[in-house]
Amino acid sequence: MALEIAKIEAILRGIAILLLVSTACLAGLDSQTKFVIVYEKEVTYKDLNALVVLVRVDAVAAAYNLLQLCRCSVSGWSQGNFKGSYRYLSWACCVLDQLAAYTTFAAHSAALGHSVLVLTGAKVFQWMKWCNRFTRFCFQIGGALTCGFIASVLMAMISFISAFNLFRLYSPKHFLRLKGT
Repeated sequence: MALEIAKIEAILRGIAILLLVSTACLAGLDSQTKFVIVYEKEVTYKDLNALVVLVRVDAVAAAYNLLQLCRCSVSGWSQGNFKGSYRYLSWACCVLDQLAAYTTFAAHSAALGHSVLVLTGAKVFQWMKWCNRFTRFCFQIGGALTCGFIASVLMAMISFISAFNLFRLYSPKHFLRLKGT
């Protein structure tokens, strides 16, 4: 059963890596230039602070998941020869997986909120709508956000697996006592 869970975790991490890299590339490489009234205007992800944060968070989260994928393959290859430090490694993985899941979800939610303002505009603040002029830019950001939210859901599932792997080490009858002690 542990081997099956490790395979599922590895598959989820691999898909999450692909989605996070896709999100970072779709948002980070997105730009569009249009002639607006008198001058030429180019919009990029750097024009929206939430998208800059999104690209950076997704790149870091993809790198973290790649490191964890390597850890999964090494621990599967060694077949559990790390008995003494496995508990501490499980705690670290659980905490870091939760941190990565929460951070990516927060970054994607902030980018979505900023993108809605770009889509609808805000007359009170005299913010113009961008998406009626820069449609390709907006569609590409929408695709990036879709990939990012799917990656966030996958990272939440990975976090659940990490918590399961941690707490199955402990006895169900005694609070925070390892099994077999």
